[in-house]
Amino acid sequence: MTVREFDAFHLLISNRRRAITFEVISERVWGCDNEIIIPKAIYNLMSRIKPKLKVKPDIPDYIASVRSVGCKFNK
Repeated sequence: MTVREFDAFHLLISNRRRAITFEVISERVWGCDNEIIIPKAIYNLMSRIKPKLKVKPDIPDYIASVRSVGCKFNK
């Protein structure tokens, strides 16, 4: 895992089952206070993390996208 992926994973796992907004993710992971990271960049980051957490193919993804809000860790 890259540092950015780990930071995002740590943020999500620290706030289990809570939706973390795009703004909070961009601030904590990228360190952007004034800039806005587009949601597509966050979705791309999460899509790189998901396969790294997969233990078995039949287990659902631990990271879920919350439409128009952000992401959350479901386990």
